[in-house]
Amino acid sequence: MINETTAIEIARRRAAERGWPFGDPLAVTHRRGWGGGQGRYEIETNPGMRGTKTRFTIDAETGEVLQEGHIPR
Repeated sequence: MINETTAIEIARRRAAERGWPFGDPLAVTHRRGWGGGQGRYEIETNPGMRGTKTRFTIDAETGEVLQEGHIPR
């Protein structure tokens, strides 16, 4: 299982590959899986504010990027 810091680094690397901004502040939520599964990390830049946002969902066991998205404005 990966930790929160690793999940953020995976998201940061993927954002850089896509040319998307990835800055502070960050909101990171760990959601546990059903039936005791490892779950996922949900990472969002610029949480609760207007403007550019980048979001990632990372599998907590494998580190695989499950979902990603960028809102430029």
